[in-house]
Amino acid sequence: MTIKRFFPLRLAALLCITLALCFGARLAHADAIGVQRASLQADGSGWSLDARFDFELNSSLEEVVNKGIPLYFTTDFELRRPRWYWFDEQPVSVSQSIRLSFQPLTREYRVSSGGLQLGFSTLKDALAVIRHVTSWHVIDRNQVHTDETYTASVRMQLDIALMPKPFQIDAVNNRDWNLASDWKRFTFIATERAK
Repeated sequence: MTIKRFFPLRLAALLCITLALCFGARLAHADAIGVQRASLQADGSGWSLDARFDFELNSSLEEVVNKGIPLYFTTDFELRRPRWYWFDEQPVSVSQSIRLSFQPLTREYRVSSGGLQLGFSTLKDALAVIRHVTSWHVIDRNQVHTDETYTASVRMQLDIALMPKPFQIDAVNNRDWNLASDWKRFTFIATERAK
C-alpha cells in the first residue's frame, strides 16, 4: 500500500473515532442533572437553600417507576471555609432524600420527603416538585461566623444505595441509572446573623 492511499484511510478512521467520541460524550451527558440555580436565604434560625435542577427520566427509569419501584433523589449540601494553615473547615454537610413512587391502583405518582407526601396525576408534575428544592434549612446560625467567606456546594443524584438490593446490583452495570449533577459551587458570606 502506498503512502498516498494510506493517508486518506488513516484520516477517515481518525474522523470516525472523533465523531464516535463526540456522539458518545453527548449521549453520556444527556442523562445528567443540571443545576440551574442555587442560593441561600436567611430564615428564623439560620439559612435555607433554594435550588432548581433540570433533568428528565430516561425510558428505563420511567419504566421502573411505572412498575411501582420507587426512585430516590438525594440532594447534598456542603459549606466550607478555606484555611491557609490547615485543611478547609467544613461546618455543614447535610443531605435530604426525596422518594418518587407510583401507585398502580390509584394511578397516582407520589413524592415523599420525611413525613410529607404529595400525590400527582402525572409524572411531569411529580418531577417538577423534585426539581425544585425550596426552603430547606441547611445552616444554623451558630455554625458560621459573621463576615467570613464560605464556599457553598450543592448537587443532586439518583441515589441507588436506597433502592432494593437487586436494583442496586443492576444499576452498577447499567448506564441508564447514572443520573447525577456536578457540584454547583457559590460564595456565601454570613454578613448578618439570621434573626
